[in-house]
Amino acid sequence: MSSFDEKRAESAARLGLAPEQMPRHIAVIMDGNGRWAEQRSLPRMEGHRQGGITVEEVVLHSVDLGIETLALYSFSIENWTRPIEEIQGLMYLYTQYLVSMRNMLMNSNIRLVHLGQRATLPGTVLDELKRSMAMTAENSGLTLGLALNYGGRTEIVDAAKAIARECIDGKLKIEDIDHDCFSRHLYTAGLPDPDLLIRTANEMRVSNFLLWQISYSEFYVTKTLWPDFTRAALDEAIREYARRDRRFGNIRRATPKC
Repeated sequence: MSSFDEKRAESAARLGLAPEQMPRHIAVIMDGNGRWAEQRSLPRMEGHRQGGITVEEVVLHSVDLGIETLALYSFSIENWTRPIEEIQGLMYLYTQYLVSMRNMLMNSNIRLVHLGQRATLPGTVLDELKRSMAMTAENSGLTLGLALNYGGRTEIVDAAKAIARECIDGKLKIEDIDHDCFSRHLYTAGLPDPDLLIRTANEMRVSNFLLWQISYSEFYVTKTLWPDFTRAALDEAIREYARRDRRFGNIRRATPKC
């Protein structure tokens, strides 16, 4: 039994579930940092700082739960339209977090991967991102996918361009292009599709996140703002996931209800 299986079995028992009812890949649209701050008459950046603390708690709890992949939607390509002061503050925070989180990543055997485009990221952010990924590249525990400067439609276009180049160069035949081939050219190449997509702050949209990968993901939306999302809140999302009837287009239940 792998370390993932052991942790998953222990966590399932604690949650009153069977091990097969535990998700292996969880994706999260982290929403509500700004509203959290506004409700407390604080600057929006305070909400983002508190959101960073929540990230660490959720990541560590995911490790304890035996989750294999955790994808966090941190900054979208569309977010560049926000006020310049907020963007500059966010990039400064990302630079800080990418340095400060290294001890956690190494101590918990977490591998960091980037989901998104790198070309338009500030040099300071990109440098620290590369360092953290290189440092954790051999870690064999949870894979943490940081969606930074990410857009689902852009990801699909980038994949289509990469496939077209390989066809032009004679490295790929048109008849070889199928779902698996396309998946291998996405930012998430090598990662499983999410079993569970969590969105905080009660917004009922996917906001251009993992459009290809969430075709059969279970959605869980909570009113809780991201800075208030706790380990117990993640447990509840998993319990709800376990109640779902995952049929993947079939008429038979894929997993038992709890």
